[in-house]
Amino acid sequence: MPPAIEIRRVSKKFDIGKESFDSLKERLVHLGRTKSEEFWALREIQIDIAQGETIGLLGHNGSGKSTLLKIIAGILQPTHGEVVTRGRMSALLELGAGFHPDLTGRENVEMNGLLLGLSRRDIAKRFDDIVEFAGEQVASAIDRQVKFYSSGMFVRLGFSVAVSIDPEILLVDEVLAVGDEAFSQKCLAKIKQFQREGRTIVFVTHGADLVREICNRAAVLDHGLQIADGKPAAAIRTFREHLFATGRAGEAQSIEVEDEEERPAGDTRPPRRVKAIRITEVTSSHAHQSERQHVYPGEPVEVEVRYRAEAPFDDPIIGIGLWDPNGHRIWGGNSLTLDASIGRLERGDGSVRFHIASLPLLDGHYTLQIGITDRDGQVIDWIDSMDGFEVGQHDKSVGVVALQVAMERRLVAVGPEQAPTEPTGADADADAAEPTKAADTPAVAEPPAVADQPLINAVESLD
Repeated sequence: MPPAIEIRRVSKKFDIGKESFDSLKERLVHLGRTKSEEFWALREIQIDIAQGETIGLLGHNGSGKSTLLKIIAGILQPTHGEVVTRGRMSALLELGAGFHPDLTGRENVEMNGLLLGLSRRDIAKRFDDIVEFAGEQVASAIDRQVKFYSSGMFVRLGFSVAVSIDPEILLVDEVLAVGDEAFSQKCLAKIKQFQREGRTIVFVTHGADLVREICNRAAVLDHGLQIADGKPAAAIRTFREHLFATGRAGEAQSIEVEDEEERPAGDTRPPRRVKAIRITEVTSSHAHQSERQHVYPGEPVEVEVRYRAEAPFDDPIIGIGLWDPNGHRIWGGNSLTLDASIGRLERGDGSVRFHIASLPLLDGHYTLQIGITDRDGQVIDWIDSMDGFEVGQHDKSVGVVALQVAMERRLVAVGPEQAPTEPTGADADADAAEPTKAADTPAVAEPPAVADQPLINAVESLD
């Protein structure tokens, strides 16, 4: 089966004028003599996207993600290379794209439907569904000019129109971040429905967790260059490491320290650039580790994070995330949310331990995500998708969470009009010989008591 989208060595150049002129006279006087600067937004991008695949495009601001999406959509033409698409395509790009501010919501739906290839009859059939998906706020303002819409209303109506044509290829820019949480969840549910139906989705976002959750592939762009393409976890790790290496992870985390080895006199090399705090090792353990590698639901687990601080650092935040076998985050916390301040770190090695009092998980292999940030949320160091622990179980429960559940059976009293026939003969004698029970409800063992304590009840600093 041929790919749904073929991006063949695509490059895109923009000519940026160094001088700007406000009047027509100035433009005519300087016609042909203005200097411009070449800016390459994309260089030699090569990606094949299979039918039914969901790919996320990651990159910092200005990396070329949105430019690539517009080239795929046919809005921009590449300077070099070509893009081949197979299937009906719908695109939700920047906020308000395709909407005329002086037209009403109803008129914009009709106009966009026509531009996307629908007939007026098809638009009329789908109109109510489009407005219903967009929500009550949009429905009440559907006959109002969209220039009076909020940014969230823009996104809701735009997404509703984009998915209404049943596209085989859906292009989504990071405008979903503008919508409220309820509508974002609604959009994600629609995207997952498209995935089940085998449609192709290209997704641009800054949210690494979102890429991990809904994408089965990710590509990373940096200054127009393609620096990674593969599984989401590996691409996200490359994305974060590249941000640090190029100094865009935040200046507070990019400190300079002298090389450890002695340097000869006259050596004028600048000091090497290192992370302020570096994660050196992460281990998980449990009480029965000498007997078996796996842990059972309800048993305690400890995760130790070792680090090296290259210089004194005030109150960093050290966090941990837990991911299930399907790649979904099931828990996340850090020293701030657990109310366990790390305090000031001196230069040197140290560690913290996360104590999980009772692991409430079922069978599967769970992975860990460890991160260190400053108080402003700037990433200092980060490790994704590292081995955590294997969980086994004794019963046949399914799912992710191990719940303490007990079942009891109650006998319902029967009314006089529904009274059963009295037993006779040998049956009556047998019933008479059976001792009478004190209650109709059989004795059932109470579920084991579970202490009221958080999943991780302490963060212990071992400086």
